[in-house]
Amino acid sequence: MALKGPHNQNENISTRRNRSMKTALTAAILSSALAAPLAAHAEDYNIAFLAASSQNGFNQAIYAGIEEAAGKYDNVKTQIFDGEFSATAQFSQVEDIAAGGKFDAIIITPNDTVGIATALEEAIKAGVKVGTTLFPVGPELSNMEPQVPGLTVTVASDPVVGATAQADAVVDYCADQDPCKVVVLIGQLIYPFDNLRNDTYKKILGEHDNIEIVATGEGNYSPQTSMVAMQDILQAHPDIDVVLSNADQHLMGAEIAIEDAGLDMSELYTIGGGLNQIAVDAIKAGTWSGTLAQFPKSEGEAALDAVVKALNGETVPTWIDEYSLRQTPKIVTKEWLDANPDFEPEWQG
Repeated sequence: MALKGPHNQNENISTRRNRSMKTALTAAILSSALAAPLAAHAEDYNIAFLAASSQNGFNQAIYAGIEEAAGKYDNVKTQIFDGEFSATAQFSQVEDIAAGGKFDAIIITPNDTVGIATALEEAIKAGVKVGTTLFPVGPELSNMEPQVPGLTVTVASDPVVGATAQADAVVDYCADQDPCKVVVLIGQLIYPFDNLRNDTYKKILGEHDNIEIVATGEGNYSPQTSMVAMQDILQAHPDIDVVLSNADQHLMGAEIAIEDAGLDMSELYTIGGGLNQIAVDAIKAGTWSGTLAQFPKSEGEAALDAVVKALNGETVPTWIDEYSLRQTPKIVTKEWLDANPDFEPEWQG
């Protein structure tokens, strides 16, 4: 049996030390390799856009803004959900997202601004960031500050402000006409925000004895539905002066009905809402009188940026006023468009 001398002992100690270092290094590499995908996954954000209706042009433009903003980040993915203009469908979507654990944030254009609040509150409790576009969520539609605890951001303007600007424009037009007969085309009166707009129209126009609202029709943000509603109205009231609507889609349908009835659209005062490309072209041509400026793509961009910053732990404003996103008058007219020929609207219509 050979005896181990000092040289052999030092060699064995060195060998063991090298093996130990290799083992530690291998473990560190494996640990790093396993941790890297987990870290990358933890930083990825999945964001759901709950459209009031994915078939609606305004909502599509909001999502286009969301997608464009998401493209600035390497770790953000988005998905659109069709709310079908149904409060029930949208409520179920929020519940599913809160329970599913797949999405880190929701951006919603609410169908029922009041009823959806409880579902969003539960989603927030589940750790989902929530931003809302076009309208605030809660019973007070003129209150842009969070009415749902923990809601991240509201990107919207007070509906009363826009409806007031539209009604004031009608009052100005009707100043020298007595009577001045007005048709109102609204989205759906079951929606709190459309009721608020309609009440604003009635309040302001009702203060003037020469102005008479002869009929109110529901267009459901559809040119086809609006055309049928306008046809029915014209059968009962063929002599009108003004068509006041909260949506450009309504005027698109109303125009067909008006022309089919043998009336000249350009001789009426017609005002919509949304500032889409079709409206801009019609106003420039002198066919429509004006429209309420809105910026759906910018809303989507601002909402996406806000929820991503919130997910990153940054402080974001709780309210971003839609009218701060671009510089136009609230009511866009031919005069303004002629003076700003390079203006481009944010959605087609």
